[in-house]
Amino acid sequence: MPPAPTPAVNKDKYSVILPTYNERRNLPIITWLLARTFTEHNLAWEVIIVDDASPDGTLEVARQLQTLYGDGHIQLRPRSGKLGLGTAYVHGLQYARGDFVVIMDADFSHHPKFIVDMIRVQKAGNYDIVTGTRYGGGTAIPESLGAPGTTGSLGSLGKGGVYGWDLKRKLVSRGANLFADTVLRPGVTDLTGSFRLYKRSVLKRVIADTQSKGYTFQMELMVRAKAAGYKVAEVPITFVDRVYGESKLGGDEIVEYLKGVISLWLKV
Repeated sequence: MPPAPTPAVNKDKYSVILPTYNERRNLPIITWLLARTFTEHNLAWEVIIVDDASPDGTLEVARQLQTLYGDGHIQLRPRSGKLGLGTAYVHGLQYARGDFVVIMDADFSHHPKFIVDMIRVQKAGNYDIVTGTRYGGGTAIPESLGAPGTTGSLGSLGKGGVYGWDLKRKLVSRGANLFADTVLRPGVTDLTGSFRLYKRSVLKRVIADTQSKGYTFQMELMVRAKAAGYKVAEVPITFVDRVYGESKLGGDEIVEYLKGVISLWLKV
C-alpha cells in the first residue's frame, strides 16, 4: 500500500522523470521508495514515467502503479520505441508540473533518500542545480542553515561512493570523469553522474540548447549550465549497481561519450 499522505510544509512540488526500458521488476519498488521519501518529508511530488516500448511489460506495471497512487502522483508518458535517454528527459519535461525536476535512474542505482539531501542543500543556498557525486564530499554548506519542509543536519552528508562494480567498471568511470575534467574543466567532481535536482525553469532553458541524445546528454547539460553561470552544488551519494536487469552501457556508449567530450570542447 502507498504511504498515507500528509500535508506539505515545503510549498514547492518535485517532479521526478524516470526513463524506463525493461524495468518492470524495479519500477514498483523505486516508485514506493520515492512515495515514502516525499511523504515522510511532507513534500509534494509526482513521478513521470517515460517508457520506451519495453518488451518486458514495464508499461503495464506503470499503469498499475498509476491506479495505486493516482494520476496526481503518477504520469505515464510512453513513447513508441527506444529513442534515447536524452530525448526521454526532454519528453518528460514537457509534462512536469513541479517547481523542481529530479532526474535519476529507475534501477536502484540512485536511492531516493538522497533527494532529501539535495533539497536541503538547494534551499540553503538557493542553487539552480544540485548534482549527486560519487567521488566527492559535496558542497560545503553551513550547518546552521536549514530548509523548510526537510529535517536533519546539513553538516552530516558524508562522502560519495560506488558499490557493486568490478575494478574494470570503476576504472572506466574514473577515467571518463578524469578525461572530461581535463578537457572541459566543468567544476564538478562527477560529470558523468545522472542523479540531479534542477529548478524546472533552469532545466528548460539549458535543455533547449543541448544537442546530445544518449549517455552524453547529462554531461552536456552540466557543461552548458556552468557556462551559462548557473549556481551548482554537489551532494555525496552512494551509487549501487542495478538490482535487476542488465547494464545498458556498452562499447558503443563509451565511444559516444569520448566523441561527446571532444564535441563539447569544440562547441562550448
